[in-house]
Formats: sequence, C-alpha cells, structure tokens
Amino acid sequence: MAGIVNYISESYSELKNHVTWPSYAEAQRLSVIVLVFSVLFSLAIWGVDTVFSSAIEQYFNWVKS
Repeated sequence: MAGIVNYISESYSELKNHVTWPSYAEAQRLSVIVLVFSVLFSLAIWGVDTVFSSAIEQYFNWVKS
C-alpha cells in the first residue's frame, strides 16, 4: 500500500513541478486540429468501408448469378 501512495505522491509532484502545460489558447488551437483530423480520418474510413462493402456485395451478386 505504501508503494501506491508513494507512486501517486511522486506522480503529483512530477505533474506540478516538471510538466510544461500549454496555454489555454494553445490548448484550444490543438483541440481544433485534433477535431479536424478526427473528422477527416473518420470520413476516409467511411469512404473505404463504403467502397469495400459495395465491391463485396457486387461480387456476391455476381457469384449467385
């Protein structure tokens, strides 16, 4: 149990004294960048999924006939 308490205490000290936190404006800017890339990536995945689904469906329709 003492190991866990020591770990939490050292982690808190590290976060408080040694981490350089971004400014609020920088955090907002970076959040917008992450949001934009997430939307673009999800649209790309959706597009690839749609193309592959259509190709597989056409293949199985071709095999049936």
